[in-house]
Amino acid sequence: MLLKTRLDAALEPAAQEALSRRMLDTLKRHEPACVGFYWPLPGEFDARAAIAIWLALDAHRQASLPVITNHGEALQFRAWAPDTPMKVGHHRIPEPDTERVVTPDLLFVPCVGFDVEGYRLGYGGGYYDRTLAAWPGATRPVTVGIACEACRTDALQHEAHDIALDLIITEAACYPQQRPNPAQ
Repeated sequence: MLLKTRLDAALEPAAQEALSRRMLDTLKRHEPACVGFYWPLPGEFDARAAIAIWLALDAHRQASLPVITNHGEALQFRAWAPDTPMKVGHHRIPEPDTERVVTPDLLFVPCVGFDVEGYRLGYGGGYYDRTLAAWPGATRPVTVGIACEACRTDALQHEAHDIALDLIITEAACYPQQRPNPAQ
């Protein structure tokens, strides 16, 4: 049901434009040096144009796409630019045809569904949770889910290994939403 809902929402040009603006606003607010994102599957927001705009504003910025090196292991992020040669990877998803590994400090993650607590529903492979749990170094990247507002649910069931995202952006809102301070 959520896949169909997301696929329908992806056909709305205004929603896609709004997601692009929110993505660029998020990049401006967090100022990462390196961003990780995903190659879009049918129904997923295509972030490539927004990332290309962000890259063009500063030659020191880097972008990367995830690569599955071994089934059941953490993702590896390889450098990407709009002119990077691509090859077909696992699950027939294009990936950079390079061995240059980078470490993003902000990571955009696709969501099939999500809740306001920051938990996401993906395709069930656990790649992002596994990757975040095994992240190199002491500091994980800022994690930002990309979703359609119509795919928000009240609460997703989650397991002990599930990792909530720091932020989820949709065409209509950002989550978690700031709650008004009653003292003001």
